[in-house]
Amino acid sequence: MADPAIDHDDEDLFSTPDDAADEAATLRGLADAAAGRVVDNETVMRWVGSWSTANPLPRPKCG
Repeated sequence: MADPAIDHDDEDLFSTPDDAADEAATLRGLADAAAGRVVDNETVMRWVGSWSTANPLPRPKCG
């Protein structure tokens, strides 16, 4: 029998769409990209790949 204390029908923080927040995040991202505040994918992938090594790379800087 299912645990009545766990109600899977309740909406949580991530199941309720927030169109205004999504739009604001998109606009901030576009402004960052237009201003050159980006990190290329190759640099990010090299950084992430280093996490499991003895010498992880420092977080890449935007620019």
